[in-house]
Amino acid sequence: MPGLFIQRHAEVAAGFARVAILYLRAVPGNQERYQIEQTIVNKVVTVRVYYRVCRSQRNIFTKIVSSFRFVMAFFKGYRYLLKSWGKPDILHVNVLTRLGMPALWLRVFHGISYVITEHWSRYLPITGTYKGLLRKVFTRLVVKHAAAISTVSLNLSNAMQQHGLQNAHYLVLPNVVDFELFKPSKEPIARKKKRFIHVSCFEDRSKNISGLLRVIGKLVQGRSDVECILVGEGIDLDNMRKYALQLSLKEPEVQFMGLLEDERLAEAYQGADFMVMFSNYENMPVVIGESFACGLPVVATSVGGIPEYVNDTNGRLVEARDENALFRAISFMLDHHQDFNKSLIRDSAIEIFGKQSIIGKLKELYGFVPHD
Repeated sequence: MPGLFIQRHAEVAAGFARVAILYLRAVPGNQERYQIEQTIVNKVVTVRVYYRVCRSQRNIFTKIVSSFRFVMAFFKGYRYLLKSWGKPDILHVNVLTRLGMPALWLRVFHGISYVITEHWSRYLPITGTYKGLLRKVFTRLVVKHAAAISTVSLNLSNAMQQHGLQNAHYLVLPNVVDFELFKPSKEPIARKKKRFIHVSCFEDRSKNISGLLRVIGKLVQGRSDVECILVGEGIDLDNMRKYALQLSLKEPEVQFMGLLEDERLAEAYQGADFMVMFSNYENMPVVIGESFACGLPVVATSVGGIPEYVNDTNGRLVEARDENALFRAISFMLDHHQDFNKSLIRDSAIEIFGKQSIIGKLKELYGFVPHD
C-alpha cells in the first residue's frame, strides 16, 4: 500500500514505454539473505528483492550491515533485470536518498541517466526530519546530477530547494487517479444519516485522527444525523479504536472499516457525502484526488500541497490543529454538501489527476534525459 501511487505512475508510463519495476524490501528473519521473484503486475514487469536484516535492536553495526545488504540487493535485482528484460534508457528513482546513490553510480559508470520523483514530507519545515550531514551531502549530490526532479506538489518542490537541493529542472507530477474505478454512484444511496469518510494510513502524528475523533464527539452531542467511516490501517489503528471508546463514540457514529482496496474502497467513497482530512502535515494525499473522482467535496487542512488543489468549488480548508474550525467546516458540509457540483468536481480532477494529464507530465519529465 505505501508504494501504490508509485505503481500507478509506472502503469501509466507503461502505456507509452517499456517499464520494469525494481522493488527492494528489508525482511527481518532467518530466510536466505537475498530472494528474488519476478511477476507481471498489470502488464508491468516487477522484480522484488527481499533482503535479510537483523531482528535485534538497531545499532551502528546492524545499520552498516543493513545498508550493505540494501546496496547488494539493488545490484542483484538490477543484474537480474539486465538478463531478463534488458538495459534501461532511463532510471526513474522514487523516494530519496538510498535509491538515489545506486542510480548515481549507474549514471557515472554506465551512462544511464536518471530522474527522481519525491513524495516524502521529510523536507517540510513542520516535520524537522531532514537531518544528518551525510544524508544531506548525498542527497544534494544525487539531486544535482539527476536529469530532472518531480514532486507531488509545488509546496514540496519549494521545500526541497530551500534545503539547497538544486536542479535546473523541477516540475510537479501529481499522483494518478483511476477514474474508471473511482466515480460517483450511479444511483442515490438512501441513508438515514449524513455520512463523511476519512481515509489514511492511521499514523496519528501526521494524520491527527485523534483530533478528528474529538471533533466528531462534539458533533454528535448536538446532532443525531452524523456518521463517519474511517478507512485504513496502520500503527495507530488500535489506539484510535480505544480512543473512540474513551470518547463514548461507537457505531454507527464512528465505524472503523480497516483497509479497503479497489472496488470496496470506491464503494466506500460512493456511500459518503464528503471526505475529511485533518492532517498536521501532508504533501498531497492521493485520497483527495480519489474523493474528487467520486464527486465528493473535501474538508482538509491548509498544509503542504493541499491548498494547491482544494478550494471553495470543491471543499473547505481549515488550519491544522484548529478543532473549532474543523467543527464549523464539517457542520457546514453536513448541511450544504448537496450544493457542490459533483460533475464539476470530477471534471476538474480529471484535468489534473487523469491518465492523459499524467502521461503528458511523465513525457515532460523524461524529456529532460539526454538522448544519443
